[in-house]
Amino acid sequence: MKLTTRGHYSVKALLDLSLQPGYGPASVRAIASRQNIPAPYLEKLLIEMRRKGLVKSIRGSVGGYKLARKPIQISLGEILESVGETVTASPNLTPEPAQAEDWVTYSLWRRLHQKLKEALYSITLADLYYDARSWQASLGEEANFIV
Repeated sequence: MKLTTRGHYSVKALLDLSLQPGYGPASVRAIASRQNIPAPYLEKLLIEMRRKGLVKSIRGSVGGYKLARKPIQISLGEILESVGETVTASPNLTPEPAQAEDWVTYSLWRRLHQKLKEALYSITLADLYYDARSWQASLGEEANFIV
């Protein structure tokens, strides 16, 4: 599976929101600046994620977007699905009944697809945060956090 720019930016944006004190709101402009994402594109992604219940929008001078749930309650699969990312394990393969190897290949790809999907829905935003922090610590980097 290859993560597209759309999926990558969505994960980066939500990781950024998970770092806000008390999971408070952050402006699109601030997130875009910290994560090097074009602000108009980020706004569209956040609107899609709001419609799917992953973020909330807050109006006003101290408004912006914030997580709708705690990071441990948001899965990577949900984030990707909210912006239209799909996991495809193989092309639309329809095996020929007489070709046993086609059925074996089809069965294998179907099982791999299911396992990948299970994995994506078991990895949370909190897991990604701690993985990134561990990696940064192993490199001796400071506590600033750019995804």
